[in-house]
Amino acid sequence: MRHATDAYGKIARQTGNPRDLEADLLLDAARRLQAIRDGWDDRRPELHAALINNRTLWSIFVTSATSPKNPLPADVRQNIANLGIFVFKQTIALQADPTPEKLDSLISINRELAAGLIARAAEPPSRTSSAG
Repeated sequence: MRHATDAYGKIARQTGNPRDLEADLLLDAARRLQAIRDGWDDRRPELHAALINNRTLWSIFVTSATSPKNPLPADVRQNIANLGIFVFKQTIALQADPTPEKLDSLISINRELAAGLIARAAEPPSRTSSAG
């Protein structure tokens, strides 16, 4: 359970950009889940730990997104919370009836969100001009 929390803290010390940190963690979780899916027969024993890691990561995201101090727009915060709820439900479904196909949505969500974070991190800062 501590893997995601430990990884978050370790990467936070290595990078100053929170979007890069979050993207790295999402991609790491997606890689772990994809490896299990690809080698289902041999790697299925790793499923529980990988799901806990992913769930912990998403718990951090949802907690942050729903914090009153979070500066993101309300609709973005709500979307993150909704994705988190889906991730939690999908995780429970996987634990109740594990099949490799059920990993696809978790892998996809992590990759897509990471891609969005990477794209936003690569954007130049917006400039405000003052007419004078």
